[in-house]
Amino acid sequence: MKQPIPDWQNWQNLYNWRLLAATGLAWMLIAVVRSLLDKPRRMPRARAWLLLLWLPAVVGFGVTAALRYRDNLLSEWYILFVHGVVVAVLLGARHYRPAATMLWALTVPTLYRVIGVAMELGHYQFKAPYNAYYQKWSRLNFLWFAGFIALAFYQKKTLAKLQARREEEERQLRLAAARNADLERLVAARTAALTQQADELHHALAELRATQQQLIQREKMASLGELTAGIAHEIQNPLNFVNNFADVSQELVAELEAEQASPAPDAGLEDELLSDLRHNLHKINQHGQRAASIVRGMLAHSRQSTGERQPTDVNALADEYLRLAYHGLRAKDKSFNATLNTEFAALLPLVPAVPGDLGRVLLNLFTNAFYAVQKRQLAAGPGYAPTVQVRTRRAGEEVEICIRDNGTGIPEAMRQKIFQPFFTTKPSGEGTGLGLSLAHDIVVQGHGGTLTVDSREGEFTEFVVRLPFR
Repeated sequence: MKQPIPDWQNWQNLYNWRLLAATGLAWMLIAVVRSLLDKPRRMPRARAWLLLLWLPAVVGFGVTAALRYRDNLLSEWYILFVHGVVVAVLLGARHYRPAATMLWALTVPTLYRVIGVAMELGHYQFKAPYNAYYQKWSRLNFLWFAGFIALAFYQKKTLAKLQARREEEERQLRLAAARNADLERLVAARTAALTQQADELHHALAELRATQQQLIQREKMASLGELTAGIAHEIQNPLNFVNNFADVSQELVAELEAEQASPAPDAGLEDELLSDLRHNLHKINQHGQRAASIVRGMLAHSRQSTGERQPTDVNALADEYLRLAYHGLRAKDKSFNATLNTEFAALLPLVPAVPGDLGRVLLNLFTNAFYAVQKRQLAAGPGYAPTVQVRTRRAGEEVEICIRDNGTGIPEAMRQKIFQPFFTTKPSGEGTGLGLSLAHDIVVQGHGGTLTVDSREGEFTEFVVRLPFR
């Protein structure tokens, strides 16, 4: 009686377990490749290829099970087929470093199986000890494959980190670009606002300059008016003398003609009349020359300044403008009188200056001095004696002009601002605040000198002009 065959042997006879094991290995290899390549994103076409690997495995497993056909070569051929498809897929992604590493991982196992299939087909076998080496090679395949697979996944992880870092950098760059765009819009808006403000400021500056020019012109016209008044008063004196002597001379000529027409002319009287007439003509000529000199000076001062410096007698210039300023104020107020003290240093060196500009400075300072003493005289009463003093001297390499008055003085708080444009101590309508500012610019910037002030309220004011003469 035959012994019954165990159930596990019946199952072994019924199914090709080597093919089943090969299918499992193929499934693992495909799973590794899918995970490594991330196919749906990198190689969507390879997805169909890998899915088709299940079809020959299922068909072969079913046929061999139905026919109870067991052949080791079938599983080996299937494994080689799977290796070929996987290698084809990896070659398509060889630019991806983990895929290239995976190709190296399959080289040794694939070569081993090719040799095994060739030996079974030819019924060959390695001789000892090569057969032992060949068997050891089969055990090393797993280590080789596992090592390269681990390396491939490490590379994938590293590349993923680099990709994430690159994406983060790109995101930051996009954010930076967006911020830059916002900043550029803000800058453009701010620039437009600043440009508008600049245009408004330029317009305001143009208006301010126009107003300043008007005020400067007003100041010049005021100075010209005072100068003209002084010149008119100054020229009136020699003209009066000329007129008076001319009238007397006419009377002398009439007397001389009458004496000559008499039957017995007196020779001594005729000589006396001729002597008086000669004296009058000399006086007329003298005062006429004085008037002509004043006119020439007036014409010279009315000409536009060329800005060219020339050697200038400071004593003569100061004396001339002192009298012009004084007579200019007296032309406005006949009751005003002041004591003029002059101390001009002898042998004072000539100063290289623009006479017209320096004359404007002196005229402004003298006019302010007479204005101050006039205001104090109106407030102090009869006991006050208005006095304006002018001194010149040499101070080292400079010529010093000191103009001092005993007028109202300047408060200490105002002395710090006295040379600022548009600042004036005079009541509204009586000054523009440009006289001392222009004088300071002419002395300091135009002549390289200095203009200082010292004052005590209610007692005196002293301006000192220092000009280099070398």
